[in-house]
This record gives sequence, C-alpha cells and structure tokens, in this order.
Amino acid sequence: MEPEQPGTVEQVRGLVSWIGAGRKLTQTGKVTLADARTLVTLLETGDTIDPAIGDRTFKTKSSQELYHLNLLVEWAKAARLLRVTAGRLVPVKKNARVLEDPERVLDALFEALPRVGEAVLPSGWLGSMLAEEYPAGLRAVLTSLYATDLPAPEQKLRTAVWETLSGFFVLDDLPEDRLRLLRQSNDRDVDRLLATFKGRGATQQTGKSVTLTSDGRKALARLRGEPRPGDPVYQLRIQLADVDQPAVWRRVQVPAGIRLANLHRVVQAAMGRQNCHLHAFSANGIDYGRRSSELDFVDETTVALDTVAKEGAHLDYTYDFGDSWDHRITVEHRMTAEAGHHYPACVDGAGACPPEDCGGPGGYEDLKQTLRDPAHPEHEDLLRWIGLDSAADFDPAHFDLRETNRQLRTLGW
Repeated sequence: MEPEQPGTVEQVRGLVSWIGAGRKLTQTGKVTLADARTLVTLLETGDTIDPAIGDRTFKTKSSQELYHLNLLVEWAKAARLLRVTAGRLVPVKKNARVLEDPERVLDALFEALPRVGEAVLPSGWLGSMLAEEYPAGLRAVLTSLYATDLPAPEQKLRTAVWETLSGFFVLDDLPEDRLRLLRQSNDRDVDRLLATFKGRGATQQTGKSVTLTSDGRKALARLRGEPRPGDPVYQLRIQLADVDQPAVWRRVQVPAGIRLANLHRVVQAAMGRQNCHLHAFSANGIDYGRRSSELDFVDETTVALDTVAKEGAHLDYTYDFGDSWDHRITVEHRMTAEAGHHYPACVDGAGACPPEDCGGPGGYEDLKQTLRDPAHPEHEDLLRWIGLDSAADFDPAHFDLRETNRQLRTLGW
C-alpha cells in the first residue's frame, strides 16, 4: 500500500504556481524526474524517490512511478487548471482565478473525479471491477457517503461498489477462489479511492468508518447540482391525479433551474416509483421527455424548470403511458436556498405510492378493495403478486418523510 497522501487543495495551488510559465515534459508526456524530485519535497506528496528496501535501493526511473505526484498532475489537468501544449505543461490562463479560492479548487477537483480513474487506479495492478467501471463505482461511493450524516462503515462502501458493479460482469460461472480474489481486488481499490478522498480533505476517518468533511459535503452538493445559499429554489406540490381515500401527494423543494430530466428523477424518488416506464412533462402545450425518434418530445435534458413554470404556475407529469399515472406539479412559491439544507428535499406529503403495473388509478382502487376483502377470490393471488404475507401489511396511507428524503439524497449526479 502506498503511503497516505497528506495534501489538500493547497498542493494543487502550489503545483500550478511552481509550473509558472510552463515546464518541459518527457517524451511520454510526464513530469521530468528532475522536476519530480523538487515537487515531491515542495508539495509534500508523500512519495519516496529511490526507495530502499532492506539493503537494496530501487532507482526511480520515471515520475510515473511516484503515485501521489502523478495523481496530482493528472487531476490538475482533468480539472482544467493545467494543460499540455507543445510538449510543455502550462497553466490554463482562463481558469487562473479559480486558484484564488480554495473552495473553487475543491469544486474543480470533484467535478474532475470521473476523469482521473487511470491515475487513481493505475494499470498494471491486479485488475478489479472498479478499475474497469470507475465512473459507476465512484458514484456508488459518493452517493453512499452523501446519503447519511453518520459515519459510513468502510465495508458498507465496499459492498455498495460490489453490488453496483457486479451487474456489469458475468460472474455466475467463476470458480469460488477466482470470485474471492476479484472481491479482494475490488475492496483494495475502493480503499485506495477512499484514501484519495481523505488526502484531498474531502473525508475523515473514524475507526473503520468514513464521513464527508464539511468541505467535502459542500463540494459534492455542488457537483450534484444543489443550489448555493441564496440561490433560487422552488417549492413544489406533486399531486397524483384521480387517487383519493387517501390522496397521494408530496411537497418538495428543488433548485429553480433544475433540468426536467433531473426533476423526473426527483418525482420518481419522492413518490416512491421504480422508474421502469416511460414518462413525459407537459407545460404550455409542449411535451418534454427523453429524446426519441418515435415520440415528438422536446429533449428534457436541455430544459430548466424555471423556464417553463413560474411561481403559481403548474406543469403536468405522466408516468407509464399504459397505466397513465398523471401528476399535477404546482409551483407553490419561490424561495432561496438556506445554508446547511439539502436540495432536493421533501418537507411534507401523504399517501403510499400505488404499486407498479396495477392498472392505473382504476386498477389501484380495485386493488385496495380486493385487499380489504379476505373473501374475494383474488385476495390471496393479489397478496402474492404484491409480495406481502398479509393485507394488514399494506397501508395506503403510509408515508415516511425520513425515508423519502433518504431516497432523494441517494440520487446521483
């Protein structure tokens, strides 16, 4: 295991400052070994040049062997603070002002995280699923950390990555010993990723658990598109149409400029849906949804909520064009984001989400009546279909505000 990197965003600022007008790179595009010797000491990267093991000294032949320094350079490039031109490493002048603010540097590093997989997990090691599917694994770790304010056990984070990535691979036919080695290599790379976060001041360690630091949580919130304090926020009421006794609705707060594609994910999480059917928004006579050659929708990824609905206005949302679950989304009022609050957030609501594929509002009403009647000929079949042992386990009035917000916080970016 490489020694822990002690640096913070100050290392990035120090690196760019030292680069000055530019430094010549090797033919392979790496920092020269002479410059690396200076930088390892100047930036306190924690790397060892010419390491001695026992009575032997192993000469460092390339700066690429210096894990932390190489990661720092590649990360600064991915964050668009440095670039390579004509064989030289030079600062990106238009982003020079970013370096004046440590918070903006941390934001730039977080935004660049998906692009530094090869530097975090260099090739040549025993391969892992995380190394091959780095962006998805990265999201699994960050989402798990962000979903709770409590320390996250390291093993839980390793398991989250394994469960997320195992679906990308065919593992059923692997021998047990090979599967065990694959799990071990994956856990090792998760630990290296966590060490990288800690070295950047984004997390802190408590025993065998990890917690986002205040700076790390703020940076991740901005990466997720959450508003900064004072930015505009919309409070929405999402009402499921044609369903009553009880009514099903949620009151959520979202960034006013949220893209409709992300608002779709918020609605799904807040209402308790599984996002397994088509959907569409409708506002001012225009339909918005996923790009499709069959459906004449405006691309929802390009449209912000505050461009189609203002305070007091509404838009409609339909989920599952077969069952036709229609929702009225009303912009109750415009407010400003508060420090220390997470967005999107659910602040109120009522009613349980109807089961998927139950036939729309009419089918849901039949379902409730059938469950209330133990003598109904379809009562037991319906219980098995829903996956319940008893009709008493189904409460159409159930609504869990804490769980709803946990689901909202597990949304990726």
